Amino acid sequence: MTSLIRDLYLDMEVTLALAILLGAGFVAAKLGQLIRLPSVTGYVCVGLILGPSGLHLITPELTGNRLDHFNQIALMLIAFGVGEHLELKRLRHTARNVLWISAFESLGAFTLVFLSIFIPAILFAMGGAGWTLFNYFGLAMLLGTVAMATAPASTMHVMREMKACGPWTTTLMQVVAMDNGFAIMMFGVVASVARHMGGDGSGSLLGGCLFSMWEVFISLCMGIATGLLIDFAGSRIKQRSEMLTVGLSLLLLCGEGARYFDVSPLLAGMAAGFTIVNRDQRDVRFFRALNAFETPIYVLFFTLAGTHLDVTALKVAGVLGLLYFFARAFGKVTGARIGAGLAKADLPIRFYLGQALVPQAGVAIGLIFLVKGDAELQIYTSIITPVVLAGVFLSEIVGPPLARDAVVKAGESLFVDLDELGTDADEHGRNSVIRSDRVGLVAWTWEKLIPPVPRAGQVIFGASHVATVAGLARLATILAHYHHVRPCAVRVLPEEVGLYYKELSAESDLLFAVEKAEVGTMGYELETAIVHSDKVADGILAQADVCATFGIILGHPIKGTAKEFQRVVEQVVRRAHCQVIIVRFAGVLHTERILVPITSSDDLAVLEDTVCALSRIGRHRITLLRVLPPDERESYVEACQQRLLDWSLEIGLDHCVNIRVLTTEARIEAIVGEAGEHDLLVMASSRCHGLEKLVFGSLAESVAQQCGKPMLIVYPAPVEQDCG
Repeated sequence: MTSLIRDLYLDMEVTLALAILLGAGFVAAKLGQLIRLPSVTGYVCVGLILGPSGLHLITPELTGNRLDHFNQIALMLIAFGVGEHLELKRLRHTARNVLWISAFESLGAFTLVFLSIFIPAILFAMGGAGWTLFNYFGLAMLLGTVAMATAPASTMHVMREMKACGPWTTTLMQVVAMDNGFAIMMFGVVASVARHMGGDGSGSLLGGCLFSMWEVFISLCMGIATGLLIDFAGSRIKQRSEMLTVGLSLLLLCGEGARYFDVSPLLAGMAAGFTIVNRDQRDVRFFRALNAFETPIYVLFFTLAGTHLDVTALKVAGVLGLLYFFARAFGKVTGARIGAGLAKADLPIRFYLGQALVPQAGVAIGLIFLVKGDAELQIYTSIITPVVLAGVFLSEIVGPPLARDAVVKAGESLFVDLDELGTDADEHGRNSVIRSDRVGLVAWTWEKLIPPVPRAGQVIFGASHVATVAGLARLATILAHYHHVRPCAVRVLPEEVGLYYKELSAESDLLFAVEKAEVGTMGYELETAIVHSDKVADGILAQADVCATFGIILGHPIKGTAKEFQRVVEQVVRRAHCQVIIVRFAGVLHTERILVPITSSDDLAVLEDTVCALSRIGRHRITLLRVLPPDERESYVEACQQRLLDWSLEIGLDHCVNIRVLTTEARIEAIVGEAGEHDLLVMASSRCHGLEKLVFGSLAESVAQQCGKPMLIVYPAPVEQDCG
């Protein structure tokens, strides 16, 4: 039956082969996702099934060299994407950690894979009778270099799936970008050395190294020139479709030029992406335009890679494939831990970053295609291809679960609590995250605050659920520190009657203990108050009347109904003499990257105290996002931008602020889109309630429901009142 299908299929056009590869790749990716495997694994598997080792439908006789151009395009897109992630401004604050970790995990993978391949390959004469010591040396060096690469797409997919955010996640993605850069550069050097030395080793090792550096220099120059041309063209093109056409033509011309001059197209493509993303203008429209174009190219690229995997070759190279996989994984994990230790990185980075570097796919497969396409290196193809593809297959099965486990233990996932982390997390993970139910709080790592001489006053917050009180206590302490007053936790209980009250009183002791521990780590002492009242709003307002109150902070409930809570909020907001801040928790609470959407100039006065309080502690990056209608005049847009700049200078935010003015037809969509790149949102809301709120709605509450990020909704103090 298989023979009949093959005979019919050989008479068909290559176009049908493309259709089958794309369709089968899509189905395989979806099936893989059902069992939580990356799409790349599905692509490679379906290529294996369709290729000579399976149904024999996609064969070299059918395709010949007619599909090679898809591989060349994919290689340039992969390299270009690696360059995008090497943005110097983002690396600046974590450069020490990233460089140490990247250097040692790359070196660890290279060294262990080199030794694991070099010695067994010689002992078992896997290259055949014609191989010399220099051939085995070249094989081990090439595989060691390929082992340095990591899978940015698989890693990013896991981080997005887990909604991970925080310093650990940021460091991971920067390390992945950096070690892919190392791998591409090292491959150019190693490949040049292997070619220059020749099969009999007659070439000079020093000469090979010098020649390889010259090739690297030429590749970088071509890439930088291409990046500058794309950036120059992009500054004069408005339509994204035109940008895609011009940019892709220049990028592919760069790749073909690199092949013509016999230098590294991958290195040239990476340099082009690096140049564009680090330009002062930072016009990244071409990267975004490629996102919609690259998916079918990647499907063809990875499925074709699977068709090149010959199962019979695994009988010879299978042992090397296992050695490659285990040596690479151990080298990555151990090297990352050593590098993080030398960099004196935080404990979660030291203990859990390495295992998230196990996935490997696109860059590694791209490198073996370069070996296959180089006539002087084709002697290694029969061993390198099955070894690397076997390693990719195993790492794409084992790697993503390891990355998920790592992000959970590091405390930057939204979905898992500490009970799921095991004893190892109890020892190390608790140092990085406090978690209850689905609310996480990154531990306080900044220096303890030094309380100023306090004045009479307080910032109060409601204490009702163990899942939120630590986060509320931290935010109240930050605001109290800004106003030079003390934080106060308020617990509203009914009258002291019966067993139920005793249970509530015991629960209060637990809540106060959690809050005092959190406030104590920040250098403050917490005041507590139990107020007896049948109504929560009355109890909170009664405590607010005890002395001057500079803010009331309420946490959106984990239990109870939103309708009940909303009634409490409306009563407190309507009657309070100071600002009221509603905190909506969503996963892990961070305050490093803060988004402040602004819809009118009145919002600035409402948000000033809250934004200033957050900015005064630790290192933050605050984005002021002014949202305007789409038909607003350009002069008004510029005036709004200048107003935000003046305001930030006036209140001392100029050192950490980024100002954006956005015209949009849909405010919610625009703000939610921006929220993805931030840890915390701070928005102003009006005091309207009842029918007025029903008619006009609340933008802040709508954003809070959709953004999936922690958010502070700030209600203004009454105009006639001065809280100070």
